[in-house]
Amino acid sequence: MIFKDFDPKEDKIFRIIDNEGVVINNELMPDIDDETVVKAYKAMLYARTADEMAVSYQRQGRMYTYPPNIGQEAISVAAGMIIREKDWLVPAFRELGAWLAKGVSLKEIFLYYMGNEEGSNFKNANHMLPFSVPIGTHLLHAAGIGYSINYHKKDEVVFTFTGDGGTSEGDFAEALNFAAVWKAPVIFTVQNNQYAISVPVRNQTKSINLAIKSYAYGIPGIKADGNDFFAMCAAYKQAAGYAKAGNGPVLIEAFTYRKGAHTTSDDPSKYRSKDEEIEGEKTDPLKRMKKFIDNKGIWKEDEEKLLEEFRIEIDQQFSEAENFTPYRLEDVFQYTYVDLPDDLKKQKSEYEQFLKWKESRK
Repeated sequence: MIFKDFDPKEDKIFRIIDNEGVVINNELMPDIDDETVVKAYKAMLYARTADEMAVSYQRQGRMYTYPPNIGQEAISVAAGMIIREKDWLVPAFRELGAWLAKGVSLKEIFLYYMGNEEGSNFKNANHMLPFSVPIGTHLLHAAGIGYSINYHKKDEVVFTFTGDGGTSEGDFAEALNFAAVWKAPVIFTVQNNQYAISVPVRNQTKSINLAIKSYAYGIPGIKADGNDFFAMCAAYKQAAGYAKAGNGPVLIEAFTYRKGAHTTSDDPSKYRSKDEEIEGEKTDPLKRMKKFIDNKGIWKEDEEKLLEEFRIEIDQQFSEAENFTPYRLEDVFQYTYVDLPDDLKKQKSEYEQFLKWKESRK
């Protein structure tokens, strides 16, 4: 297993292609045909285009706070290539490529970030939980689902994600410990984009890397180049095989770089330098993948034409979300308690008064 060859204690990083798209670890290259490679690049390109357009919609005031995925597409698209329909996806909030691969529509994603809970229905995505904005809480759900899979003797694997900041949460330790003790088939991915919200990794942990935290729980761990699609594919393939065989969970540190802000409410210039961002740009996963397919001579598309097709489709899905049936006020309150508590009754009344005031100003 690559998990043995790339021991986190030695701070090795598992990488297959370099920044120029050149294969540097040919013996570990996963068996992926050219057609699938091109399909993966298109998926990464589509995810980035949708992501950039989502930020634009938010800046226009047509959508609420949004967490950009830019720079981290290789991780989620690679996971999406390995995850099966019957496997579980327990997401955080920066795995757009995996969501799309699982069957979530952009319309649903846009609805969610417009504050409409209909966006969490995921009508065509089997075995997927809603996005988790609270940091790390969903990892416990992933461990619990993994326990249930073993209990019912099912052939399923759980894929779950958090960021580097999530490793500082108690939920992270509890989830990995529980999953390890019960040999739950869970693949924990830490998307180490190096800053969490604004705190660098050096202020999050004294560990030499995040993959080494696997040792505390007696499970395999690996530090992989999160901007290398092929490395992530290979890591996920081996991790899934290990988990399916009844061996228990795996921890993957996907070392990446968040090119954008933490969310559209964030200003990364406050905590990182322009020079650092220029260095980070050199590892861009789309540029590396494009260089690889160009070097191999397997890219036959007109990329500008393809991007225009993507933009039209994405804009159509946004338009459908924007013109969707308004979210009913009753739905905000009626599905949690049998008898609505007094504080929520007060909130509901106050909001109804606000809506009446808003309507009277038209």
